Amino acid sequence: MRETIGARALRKRQYDEDDVRVRPGKGSRPRTRVRPAHDEAVEGFVVAVDRGRYTCLVGAGIPRIDGDGQAARRVKGSARRSGKDDRTLVVAMKARELGRKGIVVGDRVAIVGDVTGRPDTLARIVRVEERGSMLRRSADDTDDIERPIVANADQLVIVTALADPPPRPRMIDRMLVAAFDADIDPLLCLTKADLAAPDELVSLYEPLGVPYVVVEKGSPLGELRERVSDRISVLVGHSGVGKSTLVNALVPDARRAVSHVNAVTGRGRHTSTSAVALELPEGGWIIDTPGVRSFGLAHVAMETVLAAFPDFNEAAVDCPKGCTHLGDGCALDRFVVDGPGDPARLESLRRLLASREGSADDD
Repeated sequence: MRETIGARALRKRQYDEDDVRVRPGKGSRPRTRVRPAHDEAVEGFVVAVDRGRYTCLVGAGIPRIDGDGQAARRVKGSARRSGKDDRTLVVAMKARELGRKGIVVGDRVAIVGDVTGRPDTLARIVRVEERGSMLRRSADDTDDIERPIVANADQLVIVTALADPPPRPRMIDRMLVAAFDADIDPLLCLTKADLAAPDELVSLYEPLGVPYVVVEKGSPLGELRERVSDRISVLVGHSGVGKSTLVNALVPDARRAVSHVNAVTGRGRHTSTSAVALELPEGGWIIDTPGVRSFGLAHVAMETVLAAFPDFNEAAVDCPKGCTHLGDGCALDRFVVDGPGDPARLESLRRLLASREGSADDD
């Protein structure tokens, strides 16, 4: 068909494939949910995390987890039994296929790529193995988003000074709740006993049956060494309570920075900026963490705290619906009045329950 415009005759345009704009594809390979098995991956233990880079220990003697997925109460395979010459520190990054899955100190991971540990090499973490435990906290009590701190620890060492800075029982209560939530054995480590007596603080936690050790400046750490030997222990506490000093005494090659308490605010200054796992000469691991000034518990349910008190947990079935176990009408009061319950333990339980309702800050 022709159209005439003035003296020229125009032919209707014929379109071909060159006139069709085709959006390029994202790749020639079809998408699939099947991921590589990475059977050649080697096992590693995350000892430090720094801005998306994970320092992992690879080789013999890294901590193991029991077959049922629970954190081993005794670390299997220590430096004394497995030569250090067979191990390497490898820097790795997280593989894209892991998505937003977080990796923290204490994780057991599968690593592929260059695992020689040579300078300027980078491996990939392709899998995070099942965790035996996870210590976590939230930013505050209104934020129920969990912040993982350390994985696979089996003992939480709550380090608190008896003076300079003064002890803060409410913060200790919160850390105990976090230990119960993670199914980690708690241990109170009371430092600076040369400045104040520990009796009052010890009596406060005696009804809970929480074990404790008392240390002072220049004193031997024999009891503490015995309690952390062949275990994975995480040290948590305020800035200035002496965590890094303890670490340097337990692990002579640690060289963790230390600081003094501010005379005006009564608070310590952050010297440890990130968590790091260090191997004990006599076997076992300790994980030093930065000092904390708040410990949110929004992610912890009331039932979790009750589960740590089997005697009161059974009596709580008689409580009215919606009972907070803090006010009148609670069956736990009758349980104590009738004889079986210990009043001191009930007071301790309610103090822990109340710590969930207050501010995440220790002041």
